[in-house]
Amino acid sequence: MADSPTDTQYFASFDGTRIAWRELGAGRPVVLIHGYFSNTEVNWLKYGHAAAVAARGFRVIMPDLRGHGASDRPHDPVAYPPDALMRDGLALIAHLGLTDYDLGGYSLGGRTTMRMLVNGARPGRVVLAGMGLTGILQTSGRGEYFRNILTNLGSFERGTNEWMTEAFLKTTRGDPVALLNVLGTFVDTPLEALAAIDVPVAVVTGAEDDDNGSGADLAAALPQAVFREVPGGHMSAVAKPELGQAIAEFLGADRPA
Repeated sequence: MADSPTDTQYFASFDGTRIAWRELGAGRPVVLIHGYFSNTEVNWLKYGHAAAVAARGFRVIMPDLRGHGASDRPHDPVAYPPDALMRDGLALIAHLGLTDYDLGGYSLGGRTTMRMLVNGARPGRVVLAGMGLTGILQTSGRGEYFRNILTNLGSFERGTNEWMTEAFLKTTRGDPVALLNVLGTFVDTPLEALAAIDVPVAVVTGAEDDDNGSGADLAAALPQAVFREVPGGHMSAVAKPELGQAIAEFLGADRPA
């Protein structure tokens, strides 16, 4: 197993936008997608989550979403059609030639995973982390929260949720124009589509995380889902080892250690 992540690699997605990804480990492929405002480094590498999964015998593949990290960050809204992130995810799987793989994501990465599932992705197992039922069924609520932040930078009272979200944006060196455009890619998934998902799913959320609604309710809406609670809120859970442990344990169940 590779003990350190690969250098950043790139491919041209469905519309020519350059998408970056990194890998860690060897074995069964699993694609893990980061959250909004974040990137591969912060979401999966910095706190050891990818390493925990790789240690269970996985090739962890981690793309930077369009408009994030090392991927292209175009400012033209035309580059952000509805479901663009889903199409990028499917394009990466096709580019890598993956046929037997697992799939998961945190927050927006979880929503992107869901969009991939209802648009033809066929992973063996799925992880939806930092995501609840409301964030799948009604994307406009969180979208407006972030739109308010991105259009009013520097105006929030210290210590508020908005101020902390803006501080996170600064730490990841996010591009406000590109990220505002990303909001145009959000697509709701109807409840009946969730009922048709026939693969094992782990819904993993922080005990204090209700930013996207109830994780337990999301698990209840999926035919083969289990719910796992880890310490922390929506942002703080990413910094805790229990998140990576829960993902690794689910994906690695019934597999050699």
